[in-house]
Amino acid sequence: QVQLVESGGGLVQPGGSLRLSCEASGFALDSYAIGWFRQAPGKERERVSCSRYYVGTDYADSVKDRFTVSRDNNKNAVYLQMNSLKAEDTAIYYCARAGSNRCSGWRDWGQGTQVTVSS
Repeated sequence: QVQLVESGGGLVQPGGSLRLSCEASGFALDSYAIGWFRQAPGKERERVSCSRYYVGTDYADSVKDRFTVSRDNNKNAVYLQMNSLKAEDTAIYYCARAGSNRCSGWRDWGQGTQVTVSS
């Protein structure tokens, strides 16, 4: 059974940092692209990043140079390090698995973790 579980969200002040975790089970991380998405109230879901094994990570312009994706293959986990957080980053963050090592065809999703950036 494929499962993705996000954690690490919370309340942080502007300029602060958070690290989100996405723990995966039921598949090997090195065979599929992994994406981070976010959705704020009243807004469309936005792709934050897409990571492909042995290719690298693409970031949305809104988070470039502030967010960094990493992975731990031994733990089968993907992390989203978020620095210099802004109020506009407030959203529910989701990780997702693609059907291949391409950044499309997202087929499995976690339950989401809330990130709130506020003073």
